[in-house]
Amino acid sequence: MQIIPAIDLSEGKCVRLRRGDMAQKTVYSDNPVEFALRWQQEGAQILHLVDLDGAISGSSQNLHAIEAIVAAVEIPVQLGGGLRASADVRRVFDLGVHWAIMGTSALADSDALTQAVTDFPGRIVAGIDARDGFVAVAGWVQDSQVSAIDLAVQVEKLGVARIIFTDIATDGMMQGPNVNSTRTLAETVHIPVIASGGVSTLEDVRAVCELSQFDVIGMIIGRALYEDGISLPEAIAIAGDQCTDRQ
Repeated sequence: MQIIPAIDLSEGKCVRLRRGDMAQKTVYSDNPVEFALRWQQEGAQILHLVDLDGAISGSSQNLHAIEAIVAAVEIPVQLGGGLRASADVRRVFDLGVHWAIMGTSALADSDALTQAVTDFPGRIVAGIDARDGFVAVAGWVQDSQVSAIDLAVQVEKLGVARIIFTDIATDGMMQGPNVNSTRTLAETVHIPVIASGGVSTLEDVRAVCELSQFDVIGMIIGRALYEDGISLPEAIAIAGDQCTDRQ
Protein backbone atom coordinates (compact mmCIF):
# COMPACT_ATOMS: atom_id res chain seq x y z
CA MET A 1 0.00 0.00 0.00
CA GLN A 2 1.30 3.45 -0.88
CA ILE A 3 1.85 6.17 1.70
CA ILE A 4 1.09 9.41 -0.13
CA PRO A 5 2.19 12.73 1.40
CA ALA A 6 -0.19 15.63 0.83
CA ILE A 7 0.90 19.12 -0.17
CA ASP A 8 -1.99 21.55 0.08
CA LEU A 9 -1.45 24.84 -1.70
CA SER A 10 -2.92 28.25 -0.94
CA GLU A 11 -1.49 31.52 -2.24
CA GLY A 12 1.59 29.61 -3.34
CA LYS A 13 2.30 28.31 0.16
CA CYS A 14 2.22 24.86 1.73
CA VAL A 15 -0.64 24.80 4.22
CA ARG A 16 -2.99 22.45 6.07
CA LEU A 17 -6.61 23.00 7.01
CA ARG A 18 -8.81 21.53 9.71
CA ARG A 19 -11.90 19.87 8.24
CA GLY A 20 -11.37 21.85 5.06
CA ASP A 21 -11.97 25.19 6.79
CA MET A 22 -9.91 27.99 5.21
CA ALA A 23 -10.32 29.97 8.43
CA GLN A 24 -8.35 27.22 10.22
CA LYS A 25 -5.26 27.33 8.04
CA THR A 26 -1.74 26.58 9.20
CA VAL A 27 1.11 27.70 6.94
CA TYR A 28 4.07 25.31 6.97
CA SER A 29 6.24 26.82 4.27
CA ASP A 30 6.41 29.61 1.74
CA ASN A 31 8.26 27.18 -0.53
CA PRO A 32 6.28 23.96 -1.14
CA VAL A 33 9.10 22.56 -3.28
CA GLU A 34 11.16 22.04 -0.12
CA PHE A 35 8.56 19.65 1.26
CA ALA A 36 8.09 17.91 -2.08
CA LEU A 37 11.81 17.15 -2.20
CA ARG A 38 11.83 16.08 1.45
CA TRP A 39 9.00 13.59 0.97
CA GLN A 40 10.68 12.21 -2.14
CA GLN A 41 13.99 11.83 -0.29
CA GLU A 42 12.22 10.02 2.57
CA GLY A 43 10.80 7.42 0.21
CA ALA A 44 7.49 8.66 -1.16
CA GLN A 45 6.58 7.13 -4.52
CA ILE A 46 3.81 9.63 -5.31
CA LEU A 47 2.74 13.09 -4.12
CA HIS A 48 -0.80 14.39 -3.60
CA LEU A 49 -1.24 18.08 -4.42
CA VAL A 50 -4.38 20.10 -3.76
CA ASP A 51 -4.97 23.59 -5.12
CA LEU A 52 -7.20 24.79 -2.27
CA ASP A 53 -7.82 28.19 -3.84
CA GLY A 54 -8.71 26.48 -7.10
CA ALA A 55 -11.17 24.16 -5.36
CA ILE A 56 -13.09 27.14 -4.02
CA SER A 57 -12.85 29.43 -7.05
CA GLY A 58 -13.44 26.71 -9.65
CA SER A 59 -10.24 27.31 -11.61
CA SER A 60 -6.55 26.62 -10.97
CA GLN A 61 -4.91 29.31 -8.83
CA ASN A 62 -1.54 27.83 -7.87
CA LEU A 63 -0.12 26.79 -11.24
CA HIS A 64 3.27 28.37 -10.58
CA ALA A 65 3.78 26.33 -7.39
CA ILE A 66 2.45 23.19 -9.06
CA GLU A 67 4.80 23.59 -12.00
CA ALA A 68 7.76 24.17 -9.68
CA ILE A 69 7.00 21.02 -7.68
CA VAL A 70 6.56 18.83 -10.75
CA ALA A 71 9.82 20.12 -12.22
CA ALA A 72 11.72 19.48 -9.00
CA VAL A 73 10.70 15.88 -8.24
CA GLU A 74 11.16 12.63 -10.14
CA ILE A 75 8.10 10.85 -8.73
CA PRO A 76 4.57 11.20 -10.18
CA VAL A 77 2.17 13.81 -8.86
CA GLN A 78 -1.60 13.71 -8.60
CA LEU A 79 -3.47 17.01 -8.41
CA GLY A 80 -6.94 18.12 -7.39
CA GLY A 81 -8.64 21.47 -6.98
CA GLY A 82 -10.27 23.59 -9.66
CA LEU A 83 -10.26 20.91 -12.37
CA ARG A 84 -13.79 21.14 -13.72
CA ALA A 85 -13.33 20.44 -17.45
CA SER A 86 -11.11 18.54 -19.85
CA ALA A 87 -9.33 21.76 -20.79
CA ASP A 88 -8.38 22.32 -17.13
CA VAL A 89 -7.00 18.80 -16.97
CA ARG A 90 -5.00 19.24 -20.16
CA ARG A 91 -3.43 22.41 -18.78
CA VAL A 92 -2.03 20.68 -15.68
CA PHE A 93 -1.01 17.58 -17.63
CA ASP A 94 1.02 19.90 -19.84
CA LEU A 95 2.84 20.99 -16.67
CA GLY A 96 3.78 17.39 -15.94
CA VAL A 97 1.04 16.33 -13.52
CA HIS A 98 0.35 12.59 -13.92
CA TRP A 99 -3.17 12.12 -12.48
CA ALA A 100 -5.97 14.67 -12.34
CA ILE A 101 -8.51 14.53 -9.53
CA MET A 102 -11.97 15.77 -10.41
CA GLY A 103 -14.37 16.33 -7.54
CA THR A 104 -17.08 18.95 -7.92
CA SER A 105 -17.44 18.23 -11.62
CA ALA A 106 -18.08 14.56 -10.89
CA LEU A 107 -21.26 15.56 -9.13
CA ALA A 108 -22.35 18.70 -10.96
CA ASP A 109 -21.37 17.85 -14.53
CA SER A 110 -20.98 14.18 -15.39
CA ASP A 111 -20.51 15.15 -19.05
CA ALA A 112 -17.32 16.99 -18.13
CA LEU A 113 -16.02 13.98 -16.25
CA THR A 114 -16.93 11.66 -19.12
CA GLN A 115 -15.09 13.89 -21.59
CA ALA A 116 -11.98 13.98 -19.41
CA VAL A 117 -12.01 10.19 -19.03
CA THR A 118 -12.33 9.87 -22.80
CA ASP A 119 -9.52 12.32 -23.48
CA PHE A 120 -7.16 10.96 -20.82
CA PRO A 121 -7.93 7.28 -20.15
CA GLY A 122 -6.40 5.86 -17.00
CA ARG A 123 -5.40 9.27 -15.67
CA ILE A 124 -8.62 10.67 -14.20
CA VAL A 125 -9.30 10.13 -10.51
CA ALA A 126 -12.62 10.92 -8.82
CA GLY A 127 -12.29 12.79 -5.55
CA ILE A 128 -15.22 12.00 -3.27
CA ASP A 129 -15.31 14.09 -0.10
CA ALA A 130 -18.04 13.22 2.36
CA ARG A 131 -19.52 14.84 5.43
CA ASP A 132 -21.82 12.53 7.41
CA GLY A 133 -21.99 10.22 4.40
CA PHE A 134 -23.02 12.91 1.90
CA VAL A 135 -20.83 14.52 -0.74
CA ALA A 136 -19.46 18.03 -0.15
CA VAL A 137 -18.23 20.08 -3.11
CA ALA A 138 -16.57 23.40 -4.09
CA GLY A 139 -13.73 23.08 -1.60
CA TRP A 140 -16.09 21.48 0.94
CA VAL A 141 -18.08 24.69 1.42
CA GLN A 142 -21.25 23.26 -0.19
CA ASP A 143 -23.09 20.15 0.94
CA SER A 144 -25.17 17.98 -1.36
CA GLN A 145 -27.91 15.41 -0.92
CA VAL A 146 -25.95 12.78 -2.85
CA SER A 147 -24.46 9.95 -0.83
CA ALA A 148 -20.79 9.12 -1.23
CA ILE A 149 -21.71 5.53 -2.06
CA ASP A 150 -24.09 6.54 -4.86
CA LEU A 151 -21.50 8.88 -6.37
CA ALA A 152 -18.82 6.19 -6.19
CA VAL A 153 -21.00 3.81 -8.18
CA GLN A 154 -21.76 6.56 -10.71
CA VAL A 155 -18.14 7.59 -11.35
CA GLU A 156 -17.05 3.97 -11.64
CA LYS A 157 -19.55 3.54 -14.47
CA LEU A 158 -18.15 6.66 -16.15
CA GLY A 159 -14.71 5.06 -16.26
CA VAL A 160 -12.49 6.81 -13.71
CA ALA A 161 -9.25 5.02 -12.88
CA ARG A 162 -9.63 5.18 -9.09
CA ILE A 163 -11.35 7.02 -6.26
CA ILE A 164 -9.86 9.14 -3.49
CA PHE A 165 -12.26 9.06 -0.56
CA THR A 166 -11.99 11.71 2.14
CA ASP A 167 -14.00 11.76 5.35
CA ILE A 168 -14.16 15.49 6.06
CA ALA A 169 -14.88 15.11 9.77
CA THR A 170 -11.50 13.47 10.31
CA ASP A 171 -9.40 15.52 7.87
CA GLY A 172 -6.68 17.51 9.60
CA MET A 173 -8.04 16.67 13.07
CA MET A 174 -5.34 14.15 14.11
CA GLN A 175 -8.03 11.91 15.60
CA GLY A 176 -7.78 8.83 13.40
CA PRO A 177 -9.34 7.80 10.08
CA ASN A 178 -12.89 6.64 9.47
CA VAL A 179 -11.95 3.08 8.56
CA ASN A 180 -15.52 1.81 8.46
CA SER A 181 -16.80 4.36 5.93
CA THR A 182 -13.74 3.80 3.74
CA ARG A 183 -14.26 0.05 3.83
CA THR A 184 -17.96 0.40 2.97
CA LEU A 185 -17.19 2.52 -0.07
CA ALA A 186 -14.33 0.27 -1.20
CA GLU A 187 -16.54 -2.80 -0.97
CA THR A 188 -19.17 -1.10 -3.14
CA VAL A 189 -16.97 -0.48 -6.20
CA HIS A 190 -14.57 -2.54 -8.29
CA ILE A 191 -11.85 0.05 -8.84
CA PRO A 192 -9.00 0.98 -6.48
CA VAL A 193 -9.63 3.39 -3.61
CA ILE A 194 -7.21 5.72 -1.83
CA ALA A 195 -8.09 6.64 1.76
CA SER A 196 -7.72 10.22 2.98
CA GLY A 197 -8.34 11.99 6.24
CA GLY A 198 -7.40 11.47 9.86
CA VAL A 199 -4.30 9.26 9.63
CA SER A 200 -2.25 10.63 12.50
CA THR A 201 -0.34 7.74 14.13
CA LEU A 202 1.43 4.59 13.04
CA GLU A 203 -1.48 2.64 14.53
CA ASP A 204 -3.75 4.48 12.08
CA VAL A 205 -1.43 3.39 9.28
CA ARG A 206 -1.80 -0.20 10.42
CA ALA A 207 -5.59 0.17 10.60
CA VAL A 208 -5.85 1.46 7.03
CA CYS A 209 -3.51 -1.29 5.86
CA GLU A 210 -6.16 -3.77 6.96
CA LEU A 211 -8.26 -2.41 4.08
CA SER A 212 -5.79 -3.55 1.42
CA GLN A 213 -7.86 -6.72 1.01
CA PHE A 214 -10.70 -4.49 -0.25
CA ASP A 215 -8.50 -2.87 -2.94
CA VAL A 216 -7.63 0.20 -0.88
CA ILE A 217 -4.26 0.83 -2.50
CA GLY A 218 -3.00 3.87 -0.62
CA MET A 219 -3.51 6.43 2.10
CA ILE A 220 -2.92 10.17 1.98
CA ILE A 221 -1.26 11.70 5.03
CA GLY A 222 -0.98 15.42 5.67
CA ARG A 223 -0.83 17.19 9.03
CA ALA A 224 0.74 14.26 10.90
CA LEU A 225 3.80 14.40 8.62
CA TYR A 226 4.21 18.14 9.05
CA GLU A 227 3.82 18.07 12.82
CA ASP A 228 5.99 14.98 13.35
CA GLY A 229 3.14 12.74 14.43
CA ILE A 230 4.26 10.22 11.83
CA SER A 231 7.68 9.46 10.38
CA LEU A 232 7.24 8.92 6.65
CA PRO A 233 9.94 6.20 6.39
CA GLU A 234 8.36 4.31 9.30
CA ALA A 235 4.90 4.54 7.76
CA ILE A 236 6.22 3.31 4.41
CA ALA A 237 7.93 0.37 6.12
CA ILE A 238 4.75 -0.60 7.98
CA ALA A 239 2.59 -0.32 4.88
CA GLY A 240 5.01 -2.35 2.83
CA ASP A 241 5.42 -5.14 5.36
CA GLN A 242 1.84 -5.42 6.58
CA CYS A 243 0.15 -5.09 3.21
CA THR A 244 2.56 -7.50 1.55
CA ASP A 245 1.73 -10.05 4.22
CA ARG A 246 -1.98 -9.70 3.39
CA GLN A 247 -1.59 -10.24 -0.35
